This record gives sequence, structure tokens and C-alpha cells, in this order.
Amino acid sequence: MQKLNVIVILGSISMKSNNRKLAQFILDRYQHKLNMELMTLENIPMYNEDLESDLPIIVKQYKRQVRNSDGVIIITPEYNHSVPGVLKNAIDWFSRGKRAMISKPVMIAGVSTGVLGTVRAQMHLRQILNSGGVSALTMPGNEVFINQIEDKIDENGMMMHQPTIKFLDDVIDNFIQWANKINS
Repeated sequence: MQKLNVIVILGSISMKSNNRKLAQFILDRYQHKLNMELMTLENIPMYNEDLESDLPIIVKQYKRQVRNSDGVIIITPEYNHSVPGVLKNAIDWFSRGKRAMISKPVMIAGVSTGVLGTVRAQMHLRQILNSGGVSALTMPGNEVFINQIEDKIDENGMMMHQPTIKFLDDVIDNFIQWANKINS
């Protein structure tokens, strides 16, 4: 079976973000299972309906990458009990004109220093991804809410907590099987 081409969308623009560390862990650990490309959002402009007739180049590129992928992994922090504005903004762009995420298999993950591990942000993200303009397919039953991340990474930001690594291994395998079914 051919490896899936997956876009990993990072919902944080902070270079020191723990979610960036999770994204890098996923890119490194599962490169033998998936062809992955990291999509960062720091340069995407704010959604503006006035620009839809002549999309900014980065928006065209990002929409094309998502549309041409076999699936998407979204790594999101939680800000004020919801998704970061930059992530919502990107999804707004993806939902307009030639929509990029329709029936696209999506896995969601996030880490936090708190107890809930981005639960509320991911609930909102699932609602957004399920909206009519987006119509993505979110992977059921494999929620990745990694809490108290500071206890699970080493001083270099590398994941060291074996139960979490094993859990991620299982979820990635589930995502591959599920996305392959959708794409077949």
C-alpha cells in the first residue's frame, strides 16, 4: 500500500509552542508511515471576502496542498477555551470558493500544560470542520488530548512519556487505516 500524503497543520504560530513540538514529533516519528508536510500559518492573511476573486498566493498554495492531500492532521493549542484565531482564519479561507476540505479525512491532536489537554478547543474545531462550508470528515473515537505536557517531554522538547508515545502510535495507525478506507 502506498503511503498517504498528509498535510500537518499547526494551529500555533509560536516558535516555542508545545504543539509545534508535538507536530515535529509526529513528522519525525511517522515519516516511514506517511508522507507529511508541515503547514504553518504565521504568513496567511486574515480572511477577507474582497480578496476571493484574486486570492493571495499563499492562500492559493495552501488550498491546493490541502485539496491534493490524502488527509490532514491538525495540531492545535487551546486559547480561551477555543481554537486559535489563526487556525480558524485558515479554515475560513479553505471553506470559500473551491473548497479544500470537503470529505477530507482529518485527525485532531493537541497538547497543553493543563489538565484537559485542549478538549474544549477540539470540540469547537470539530464543529467548525463539520460546518457546511468545510465538510471535513473528522476521525471518530481517537481523541488526542495530551495534558500536562511538561511532564511528558524532556529538556529538549522531545516526547519521552512512553504511554503517550504508544497511544500516538496507535492513533496514527488508526488514522492511516481510516483515511485509506475513505480514499479508496
